[in-house]
Amino acid sequence: MVTVQTRAGEGIVVVGAGQAGVQLVDSLRTAGWTGAITLIGAERCLPYQRPPLSKDFMKEEGGEPLFLRAERFYSDAGVDLRAGVEVVSIDRAGKAVTCSDSSVIPYGTLVLATGARTRRLAIEGSDLAGVHELRTLDDAIRLQSALADARRVVVIGAGFIGLEFAAAARPRGIDVTVLEFADRPMARAVSPEMSAHFAAEHAAAGIDLRCGEGVVRLVGDAKVRAVVGSSGTEYPADLVLVGVGVLPNDDIAAEAGLPVDNGIVVGEDLCTADPAIYAIGDVARYPNPHARALSRLEAVQNATDQARFLARALVEQPRGRRYDALPWFWSQQGGWKLQIAGLAGPDDECIARSDDTSFSVYRFREGRLVAVESANNPGEHVAARRILSAAQSVDPDRVREPGFSLKQFAAAS
Repeated sequence: MVTVQTRAGEGIVVVGAGQAGVQLVDSLRTAGWTGAITLIGAERCLPYQRPPLSKDFMKEEGGEPLFLRAERFYSDAGVDLRAGVEVVSIDRAGKAVTCSDSSVIPYGTLVLATGARTRRLAIEGSDLAGVHELRTLDDAIRLQSALADARRVVVIGAGFIGLEFAAAARPRGIDVTVLEFADRPMARAVSPEMSAHFAAEHAAAGIDLRCGEGVVRLVGDAKVRAVVGSSGTEYPADLVLVGVGVLPNDDIAAEAGLPVDNGIVVGEDLCTADPAIYAIGDVARYPNPHARALSRLEAVQNATDQARFLARALVEQPRGRRYDALPWFWSQQGGWKLQIAGLAGPDDECIARSDDTSFSVYRFREGRLVAVESANNPGEHVAARRILSAAQSVDPDRVREPGFSLKQFAAAS
């Protein structure tokens, strides 16, 4: 382990106490950083995992937040955790941040792990009582409480969050309708074949999924009572969840003069245009070799992998290193776990395979495997990550053969 000796004023300040920020401070200490670390988080509670909020937390018996690290971790690791504090400005020339509590914190290195916020609906009735979003623990607590009295729920948006919530709410005996503007669920994330598979599973569970249906307004007096779709149909609701995506929290970076474009723009080493400032996690838009373009990924894997990469880079200070980890994602929707390895495009060839308990789609571009979507097939997912990380491929005709197993193919490679 490398041990780094630091001088006064060379501390690392991390803005954002989510998955990326917490992983970074942990990895910095593991890598041998002995200097000061300050971790600033806008929420007053101990940093926690977000993914369970739309799943187990919404079950009838409720759930407890899963903290990213025990409370004693921060004191034991010598991390100054400042919860319930926001950074309001960055003084790049003076290398300091000013916080909402009026404190000014100097930095040697500043890491922006500010994440994302929910996208709001700018339509009539979006401010009615009974209309919810789901991003923070406070959001989840309010939503879980409201579910106890709900009988008719409308979910706006058939992305991961919307469908995870719908799958968790339906077993409580609640009528659930999901409205999606696109022509299929999870259209930005998965193939048409995988969309169709999950649409059928949600329908079998009693969820009314309406694709090609936008939302024009929400109606009610003090409290929402219905959602009006673009078709003119009125969907009764005593609870509405808006899940139409997120926006990166890049405002403070933009105000500090750093380049932003749907996120904070960074280079291959995750450094911004300022050599003392980095960005990681949901807010970072980086040169992604798997997409061959600038990408901003909203995934736990991306957040933690970027954090580990940056910790090593800050401690070891290597030259010419680039972040190139394979992206992968997952979503638990009822009894089906969706796992995606790699990044596919809309024009990629799709080959679907299924059996009684699982379903997979292989995505090919110019005859080369670029992504694998697996439902209830963890062995296939692990094999896909191994093959794609090693820049290996498999012939599409081989995949079409009866009895083909990517797990066996990977083991033999």
